[in-house]
Amino acid sequence: MFTGIIEHLGSVVEILHSERDSLIRVDIGPLAEGVRLGDSIAHDGICLTVTALNGTVTTCDAGAETRRKTTLGGWRAGKAVNLERALKVGDRLGGHMVAGHVDGVGRLVERRAEGGAERFTFVVPDDDSVLVVEKGSVSIDGISLTTWDCRGARFSISVIPHTLAHTTLGTLRPGMPVNLEQDLLGRWLERLSRR
Repeated sequence: MFTGIIEHLGSVVEILHSERDSLIRVDIGPLAEGVRLGDSIAHDGICLTVTALNGTVTTCDAGAETRRKTTLGGWRAGKAVNLERALKVGDRLGGHMVAGHVDGVGRLVERRAEGGAERFTFVVPDDDSVLVVEKGSVSIDGISLTTWDCRGARFSISVIPHTLAHTTLGTLRPGMPVNLEQDLLGRWLERLSRR
């Protein structure tokens, strides 16, 4: 489990794609201290398991399903990634409960200044894989954010300068894809209501 509060901006060192899976090496910087093999780290909201550690560079594996459901297939060396280590019992929950299980890929359709913050408007996939509600929580590339102005397949978020400076949202431009994970509670309620 994660909170959606980003701890560090890492950098993809190498990524190798085969037909069936991907091998990803990421420089996780100061987060490497205390990381052990088998630990879970969210990379742009994707929960990946550390299979090797060489200094500050981790190696993780991802299967074909992860590539299909996320933005990982488009990653290249040098890409910045939002990183968060898994919660420990007793940690503060500053964002919301995030599983690191991406529901689908959305796209940024508009970005504009609004007061001291910026308004980002996204479109969700058209397969009903991601549901958002007004004033609900959503994870965008692993970042815990609050939704508003939800209209059909579109929703907006407000991003403060600190978040813009310390996450990948600062470099996001209209048309770019993002990993979306809907609120866990909402996911279960939605599934139960379909029974």
